[in-house]
Amino acid sequence: MKHRRLRTIFLIVIAIPLYIWSWNATQIDLGTLIQGAPKARPILTDLVQPSLFERGEQSESRETSLRVPCTGDPALAPVGGDADLALSSTCLDAREPVTIQGSGFRPNTEGRLYWQVTGLQGRLRDERFTTDARGNFTVETDIPPLLAENPGDHKLLAEATWEVGGLAPSEALRVTINKIIETVFLALMATTFAAILAVPLSFLGARNIMPKTGLGNAVYIITRTFFNLTRSIEPLILATIFAIWVSFGPFAGVLALTVSTIANLGKLYSEAAESIELGPLEAITATGANRLQVVWYAVVPQITPPYISFTVYHWDINVRMSTIIGFVGGGGIGMELSRWINQLQWNNAATAVWAIVIVVTLMDYASAVVREKLV
Repeated sequence: MKHRRLRTIFLIVIAIPLYIWSWNATQIDLGTLIQGAPKARPILTDLVQPSLFERGEQSESRETSLRVPCTGDPALAPVGGDADLALSSTCLDAREPVTIQGSGFRPNTEGRLYWQVTGLQGRLRDERFTTDARGNFTVETDIPPLLAENPGDHKLLAEATWEVGGLAPSEALRVTINKIIETVFLALMATTFAAILAVPLSFLGARNIMPKTGLGNAVYIITRTFFNLTRSIEPLILATIFAIWVSFGPFAGVLALTVSTIANLGKLYSEAAESIELGPLEAITATGANRLQVVWYAVVPQITPPYISFTVYHWDINVRMSTIIGFVGGGGIGMELSRWINQLQWNNAATAVWAIVIVVTLMDYASAVVREKLV
């Protein structure tokens, strides 16, 4: 009892400084978490309002120019643009506050501000606004750092939009449905290719199957080392390599997930083979059967159920992983999700996120049913 108490005290003494160092190393700041909550509110609001259906849209816009970062005499900064859109200053630096005033817009209409960065395609979304009964609005915001990273004369666009006509599936929904199907097939092909290659490799990596000879030991060690080395490489890195190798798209994602899944399934398969009952092996060996016959009649019947279970479960895992590798060019819904996030189109991103949630949930349920029926 005394030794147990001393051991508990020793563990507490070790744990306290360990957690203190961990707290400092990870720069945990709960105050920032609370203070920064208002910044996340617009994103969270959009994420629970996915873009599913939309009506036809009409819009009107105004634009003006500004210089970021502010160099030279602010009085000489560009002021070209519509007179109905004015900035508190047209010569600003990154993160510097600016007041934006608009007039002459459609009354009581919602709109959004966009930054057009010199030298870059597309535009950055910023604050929303709603015009008053006279068509005026005032917005206070900060200059995005990306403008300062690309010095020059940039443009600010204020665009008011309103809906017309009947409801129809949104473009984001149509793209999401197409890409989520591609994601499921991407994961299916990667899992299939990996399983075909992992099955024979798993026999080479099973200690109880490989003969206890110099060659057998060498093959076992090499196979196990291959599994460990390949598993240690993140699929994101593999997807980046293959995206450069075969260009961006689902084929790169299939290759990346195949390599990663070979190692994962190979290790699971070989461990399943090592845990089989030895009785059937000894019985068939006693009949004079060769090594191949022993594997076929004593090993294969025992490993088939867990092999099927691992394969179906890994298809489920690969569906989730394929959404991540899309961020680096691996195809599927991940590429569209990355694009929408980079363009701050959170409503469109929400459509993809909820589609991923639904598909992963259905895949999890389906894989459980399949494993129950087949295993």
